[in-house]
Amino acid sequence: MSDYGKLYLVPTPIGNLGDMTFRSVEILKSADLILAEDTRTSGVLLKHYEITTPVQSFHAHNEHKKVDQVIEKLKSGSLIAQVSDAGTPGISDPGFLLVRAALAEGIAVDSLPGATAFVPALVKSGFPCERFVFEGFLPHKKGRQTRINALKEEPRTTIFYESPHRLLKTLEQLLEILGERQVSVSRELTKKFEETITGTLSEVRKHFEEKSIKGEFVIVLEGTK
Repeated sequence: MSDYGKLYLVPTPIGNLGDMTFRSVEILKSADLILAEDTRTSGVLLKHYEITTPVQSFHAHNEHKKVDQVIEKLKSGSLIAQVSDAGTPGISDPGFLLVRAALAEGIAVDSLPGATAFVPALVKSGFPCERFVFEGFLPHKKGRQTRINALKEEPRTTIFYESPHRLLKTLEQLLEILGERQVSVSRELTKKFEETITGTLSEVRKHFEEKSIKGEFVIVLEGTK
């Protein structure tokens, strides 16, 4: 096992390329291989920081097939870095399967600290953040209402990720099932058109009804009082 390589989980900026850490750049430059969710998206970042390490695609649609291959490379001594399109691998992005497989084989895993969209959205919401629940993306169809129903008596602040074309539906369902309460919605965090709107579910939904909905969203919901 002493000859095994190492797996690095490297966070990448969620928008502003300046949020990349020095250590993350060093790891990506010194790695033998970078696993990227989308090689085109990661290519922009790698070019910006003059990183020439070989890159392979590793995403939700091929990770089951590629895990064994990556594990063999790690066993042979390779240093491999995994990145997602934005944020920290494993947080609503590929990462969990490979980490689990590496640990099962006694391969060292190092997760670097860095960008994650829900942290700034939570902190700037003004809601209690000493204890919170991260729900990630709600199911698109089956199980969606069940998941929301389970939060009726949840006293902690709850966080969701949401896409632009489901934002209004989600805000409406939260209102219907959980009742009126405070919510903070952040979009395009760290980017030029960053915006955070805080108010009641009804107020925030009305705000976005009247606008063109673009970008990636983080919904931070007040807990049950």
